[in-house]
Amino acid sequence: MEYLYQFFYRSLIELTNGKWSSHILKRFSSSSLSKHLIPSYARVYNINLVESSRKLDEYENLHSLFTRQLKENARVIAADPSAVVSPVDGVLEDYGEITLEKSIIVKGRTYSIEEMLEDPDSLQKYLGGSFMVLYLSPSHYHRIHAPVSGTVKKRWVLGKKSYPVNKLGMKYGRAPLSKNYRNITEVEHEKGMVAIVKVGAMFVNSIEITEQSDKLVKGQEFAYFSFGSTVVLLFEKGIFQKDIQKPVPSDVRVGEKLGVLTDAEQE
Repeated sequence: MEYLYQFFYRSLIELTNGKWSSHILKRFSSSSLSKHLIPSYARVYNINLVESSRKLDEYENLHSLFTRQLKENARVIAADPSAVVSPVDGVLEDYGEITLEKSIIVKGRTYSIEEMLEDPDSLQKYLGGSFMVLYLSPSHYHRIHAPVSGTVKKRWVLGKKSYPVNKLGMKYGRAPLSKNYRNITEVEHEKGMVAIVKVGAMFVNSIEITEQSDKLVKGQEFAYFSFGSTVVLLFEKGIFQKDIQKPVPSDVRVGEKLGVLTDAEQE
């Protein structure tokens, strides 16, 4: 029975996430026709309009609502210089160790970091380190902010199709965290490196970079998702300590302290 559920779910995604169907859905969400769906979408997903920079009737289409910006100072960035902050509004779904066998375990399912990064040099930095998975639902604010201050050392894009990263997608999708369309930013901070893996959920080009500078300041917006998705943070060994007050899972907001940077462990 489990196999049948898996087959049905994957078949449905293939139908709705093919090249042409994705193109049509993306075009529609960016068209004026989709404006008529905005009130019902906002109501169904209980979108917080009080903090949005625009009134509901000022959004010209669904895409502009998905990628909405917030009022100035709507989010407070943790002041602690050593703090790693949440890059998104969402749910901290999981946290753990990156094994020496090049994998992470998220919700009981194993994902290949080697496959996720497809870069041998970058991969070696994170073995024995730690990871965080942050999930954004369709109701969340979709802008992505820098979790640390630092210098962008590398950007690269991988993958073609994207399975959803909701509960069904994580359960029945084809390892979405390591196979979906991925836009990766690697940042060097004062203690080492962090990889910010932005994982697509629908439509191949659903991740847009808004800041091309090589310098990022903690809390600064630098990208957005067109639809709800997931961010995976990868830390080198011994340089990150999770906030013990932050359970898994838990709701998080941009700028909220996830943990602190520490000096790398000595071998």
